[in-house]
Amino acid sequence: MNLIYKKATLDDIDFLTESRIEVLLAANKLPADTDMQEVRDASYEYYKRALADGTHVAYLVFDDDTFAGAGGVSFYQVMPTYHNPSGWKAYIMNMYTRPEYRRNGIAYKTLDLLIQECRASGIENISLEATSMGRPLYEKYGFVGMKDEMELPAMRV
Repeated sequence: MNLIYKKATLDDIDFLTESRIEVLLAANKLPADTDMQEVRDASYEYYKRALADGTHVAYLVFDDDTFAGAGGVSFYQVMPTYHNPSGWKAYIMNMYTRPEYRRNGIAYKTLDLLIQECRASGIENISLEATSMGRPLYEKYGFVGMKDEMELPAMRV
């Protein structure tokens, strides 16, 4: 393998959008023919804005020219607190390694690059949503479960 870790730019927006759809189909165990056009369009617009203003950083991983994986982090601000005076937080997302590339350290290295981006921005409050497959990776890196957080699920009509 000849792995290349590439920090995404606006020039990568089409590829980022399509890899995001691949991640969502895989993570949600959806059939390949699922209509994802609304999500595709919204993801494109998100990347266009967030890559330009620096509120999202993504890494794409290639084996020469073959897509092997990806990961991203979104930066957002909430009200300042005692433990987070700036209010800035980071949310790791879109972590994915194609099945044929798994168990080669790709996800760990991608996660590490994203954490380095957070720290370079002065952001220490970092969270993510873990699938059962991803949980061991995040625990190995040092992530711990959150006990005080709750969520009101979205209602779909």
